[in-house]
Amino acid sequence: MTLFALSGALEAGLIFGLVAMGVYISFRLLHLPDLTVDGSFPLGGAATAVAIVSGMNPFLATALGTVAGAAAGLLTAVLSVRLKIMSLLAGILTMVALYSINLRVMGRPNISLFGYETVFSPVQALFGGSIWSNAVMLAAIAIVAKLLLDWFLATEIGLALRASGENPTMSTAHAIDNDRMVIVGMVLSNGLVGLAGSVFAQSQGVADVSLGIGTVVVGLAAVIIGEASLGTSRIWLATLGCLVGALLYRLLVAVALGAGALGLQAQDLNLVTAVVVAFAVCASRARQVARGRIKCWVVARFRPRQVPPGR
Repeated sequence: MTLFALSGALEAGLIFGLVAMGVYISFRLLHLPDLTVDGSFPLGGAATAVAIVSGMNPFLATALGTVAGAAAGLLTAVLSVRLKIMSLLAGILTMVALYSINLRVMGRPNISLFGYETVFSPVQALFGGSIWSNAVMLAAIAIVAKLLLDWFLATEIGLALRASGENPTMSTAHAIDNDRMVIVGMVLSNGLVGLAGSVFAQSQGVADVSLGIGTVVVGLAAVIIGEASLGTSRIWLATLGCLVGALLYRLLVAVALGAGALGLQAQDLNLVTAVVVAFAVCASRARQVARGRIKCWVVARFRPRQVPPGR
């Protein structure tokens, strides 16, 4: 694998690490299958591209893309919580609607950002156009997002959100509004995905209406790989696992597509994605089974023997 391919894999891994953190909130903390991700990802890129082309500061445009993604999550949450539509169906409805909304936002299927200032322009000027300049900026964005997410999930609202997803009945008994927590979680989740779509469009130099196809699968694959690699004993470890899982996933894909002996080509990306996800799920499940068997063996081996009465 060439250095150029490696830098591209790192960039994509860091971007989809943001997606993975968003997917982690909805799938793991709230236990909701949210498919809005496939629509909020290109929405973040579309909103940012339109703002940049209109002359807005790229950092403000990135914030606008994040807010646009959060708004998509809010729509899904309202459909699910207020209108009582099944969460899976609510996500599908929002995802389908966002395709038309993205076309409306851009006015055409895609917008080119070549020749415009982006959030990567200052770093590229600092590093003299190095192939690693985008990766450095993306690493900074991903680390800041991870630290802010860790901080939020340790606050009172964050703890209430985690409790609501883990045990809604018990959280209700402790005066936690589960519906409100779902709304907060969905907004935060898709806000991270919108941020990912925003920086993805800027790094690629184009915002396209089809950018979001398969995004939720990639995000979920990164979450599963991260859990299999680092575990989920702590929140900070789980969010770190999202970044590590996304990086490992993109590196695996780059190696697979770059291995000429396998005969894989660019059009085989979805096939490679499906294989990697299936392998990650099986590995995660095997790891859990192995841990359970080891725990049972340890308990049986070192448990004190009970002496019958009278002896």
